[in-house]
Amino acid sequence: MRLNQPIRPVYHFTPPANWMNDPNGLVYYQGEYHLFYQYHPESPVWGPMHWGHAISHNLINWEHLPIALYPDENGTIFSGSTVIDWKNTAGFGEETMIAIFTQDQAGKQSQSLAYSRDAGRTWAKFAGNPVISTPVNMPDFRDPKVFWYAGQASAHWVMCLSATDRILFYTSMDLIHWTASGQLGPGCGPTGGPWETPDLFELPVDGGRETRWVLTVGIQSGAPAGGSGTLFFVGQFDGKTFTSDNSPDTLLWADYGADYYAPQSWDNQPNGRRLMIGWQNNWQYANLIPATTWRGALSLPREMTLTQTAAGIRLVQQPIPELKDLRGEPKCWYNETIIPGANLLAGLQADSFEIIADIQVGTTAESFGFRIRVGKGEETTIAYIPREQKVYLDRTHSGQNDFHFGFASLHAADLVPVNGNLRLHIFVDQYSVEVFANDGQVTLSDSIFPSKESLGFELFSKGGAIQLNELDFYQLQKKI
Repeated sequence: MRLNQPIRPVYHFTPPANWMNDPNGLVYYQGEYHLFYQYHPESPVWGPMHWGHAISHNLINWEHLPIALYPDENGTIFSGSTVIDWKNTAGFGEETMIAIFTQDQAGKQSQSLAYSRDAGRTWAKFAGNPVISTPVNMPDFRDPKVFWYAGQASAHWVMCLSATDRILFYTSMDLIHWTASGQLGPGCGPTGGPWETPDLFELPVDGGRETRWVLTVGIQSGAPAGGSGTLFFVGQFDGKTFTSDNSPDTLLWADYGADYYAPQSWDNQPNGRRLMIGWQNNWQYANLIPATTWRGALSLPREMTLTQTAAGIRLVQQPIPELKDLRGEPKCWYNETIIPGANLLAGLQADSFEIIADIQVGTTAESFGFRIRVGKGEETTIAYIPREQKVYLDRTHSGQNDFHFGFASLHAADLVPVNGNLRLHIFVDQYSVEVFANDGQVTLSDSIFPSKESLGFELFSKGGAIQLNELDFYQLQKKI
């Protein structure tokens, strides 16, 4: 296999070397965003899991720290979460940083603790591990997401835990002794693979006083783009268990591309934002994507909100505003008519960039959109088909795809224009495309592996003209 990753992404997080998958233990403390992640330090393919560790002050520039958690006699270190124990409920000291994670021992999975009294720089395992032992006849029992529930009746710790085809809920007063309190499922989503990496958080609806809880779940197989993907539920949480507002046959997907999996949100974010980041990969081909000395990247951090739609309350995802600091000088176009065969963007070249476009959805064009990373025999297409009211991300000719038969694929999502207009916000960074459509109502995220020479662009219309209201283009470069 030829190597096709000579350079790293400009502004997406990657490991210092070798294999990375799920983000873990996201917490903010003393001015630092902590990012832990599933890490195999000895190989660029999945293997015995550790927790890698990095910190940032702005979610863009990351400093790699030493490995936080190593395998021990209880097993390897699978996914989990991290909290700040402000009130010393666990007895390790006030403001101790505590990690809660799965340990896997020959396929048997249990939940353990580790703690840090120096802002995550060094860690000690709890002597009484595991705190939740392996259940009988449950091979998939993992990925604890823990948070402090400050309910009116009682305040306590809550754990969401994946268990094959359902999410289990536990409560605790001290992070050590846990009591089962409820479950969601089975029968609430695809069962082609185990459910994984849950997260649970409360958000206001349209910024008002009404709130809902959002439960996100990684589904290892059966997502819209094939393979793994992220399902979300909107509903109620009473401190013990979650109840969905929607029927079991209503499947809500956080992303309609192939490469947004196992997202987790930061605990203790100081401004009350709910910020989330996912793994930009898919278990169909995760171990096979082109690599050099490292393999794996994370998505852009996204801000999560809820909005009322005609179909119900839905999740909205927007790129964080901190990303504006990456922008170079803008190139802007206004009130342009785009006719078939013309290319407003001829001569433009870049490999890491941002596009913001506002386009009138007329009645004559069969399709319109952007072709990016265009080169000899290569292009990735973001297109809208008005008669279908669908947005497409097409990577069938995006570059190298011979490492897996299903990689060359077309992904789609329903999307209704807003007041007759379509708004596309696109981020590209070497080997990834993330599309936020209509201000984050729909997202599509895909990995691509074009040749480094494929740098061209096209804004196209097929079958008729379209009216471009506005187009802003920025090259993106990390500023040190």
